Amino acid sequence: MLLGIETSCDETAAAVLDCDHRVRSSIIFSQVADHQPYGGVVPELASRCHVQALSGVVETALAEAGIGWDAVSGLAVTRGPGLATSLLTGVVYARALATRLCVPLFGVNHLIGHLHSIWLRGDEPPLAPMYPHLILLVSGGHTCLVRRDDPQTWRVLGQTLDDAAGEALDKGARLLGLGYPGGPEIQRLAVSGDPSAIPFPRGLPAPGSGGWDHPFSFSGLKTALLYHLRKNPGDLAVDRLPHVAASYQAAVVDTLIRRVEQACREAGDIALIGCAGGVARNQRLREALNQLGQRIGRPVVFAAPDVCADNAAMIAAAAAACYAPLFPDGSGTDVDPNLAVTTR
Repeated sequence: MLLGIETSCDETAAAVLDCDHRVRSSIIFSQVADHQPYGGVVPELASRCHVQALSGVVETALAEAGIGWDAVSGLAVTRGPGLATSLLTGVVYARALATRLCVPLFGVNHLIGHLHSIWLRGDEPPLAPMYPHLILLVSGGHTCLVRRDDPQTWRVLGQTLDDAAGEALDKGARLLGLGYPGGPEIQRLAVSGDPSAIPFPRGLPAPGSGGWDHPFSFSGLKTALLYHLRKNPGDLAVDRLPHVAASYQAAVVDTLIRRVEQACREAGDIALIGCAGGVARNQRLREALNQLGQRIGRPVVFAAPDVCADNAAMIAAAAAACYAPLFPDGSGTDVDPNLAVTTR
C-alpha cells in the first residue's frame, strides 16, 4: 500500500494505491472557499490551511481504504512545482511520517503525476497505456505538450512562454467581473454565447520560440481582452457577456488544439492523445480534442474528472511507476517550487 500526499497549491489531498495500482481511496480538501474573497490563491493562507487539514485528510484516506498505519509500505509526496510554503508543509509531514513508520519516501514531480493521471480509473484497474502517446497537460499554472515513448522516457515538445491556459482563463474571468476559479465561470457563461463573435488572437509563437518546437502563449490574449473591454464597455452587459466569454474560451481551446494537431502530424507515429490537468475538465476542450482524434484517426483519453484537479492518487501512481525512493527514512527530500517536466 502506497500513501500519496499532495499539498502543492490550494488542495490538501491524500490517497492510497494498492499493489495493482488501484486507487483504494482519494480524499481532497479544497480551499476554494477560503481564497474566493481574494480572487486567487493567497500563498500564506494556503499553507495555513494545509497545516490544519493534512492530518485529518490522511487519516480519512486510510480509513476509507480500510487499512491501518501498519499496512502502509511507502509514502509519495509532491516536492514541486508549486507554492514553497505549501510544498514544505506536505514534505515535512511526509518526512516525519516515513521516519515514524520506517518506510521509504518518494519525492514526486507534480507535473509527472498529472501525466500518470490519464490512466487512473478509481478502484478499477488502470487503463493499459499505448505508446508512443502525446499528453496535453493543462493545469492552473502549467501548459505543456509531452511525448511519452515508454513509462520511463518522455520528451517535452512545447510549453507556454508566459501565462498558462488556466491562468489565462482565471485572469480573463477577473476582467469580466466573474468569480474564482475563473475557468468554470467562463465555461458556464460561454454555453449560451457565440464563440465567433469576437476574433481574439491565437497564441501560436513561431516554432523554436523559447527553445520549444510547439510553444504556446496566452498573455497576449489576456491583453487583447483588456483592450477590447476598454474599447467596448457595453460588452460587459448581461446580454453581451456570454458572447465575450465564448469567444475568449474558444481562443484558448483553439490554441491548444492547433498545437496538438501540429505535433501529431509532425510525429506521425503517435498512438494515442491524452489530456490531463484541471483545464482538462473544460467541456469545449474535450469536444474539440475528440473531434481532432476523429479527424486524424487517433484515440483520445482524458483524465477522469476526479483526478483532473490536484490530487494525491496521481502522485502515488507516478511514484509507483517511475520513481526510486530517495532515502529510506525520507530525510533527504527537499522542495523545489520551480521543478519542471524535464526530458528524460
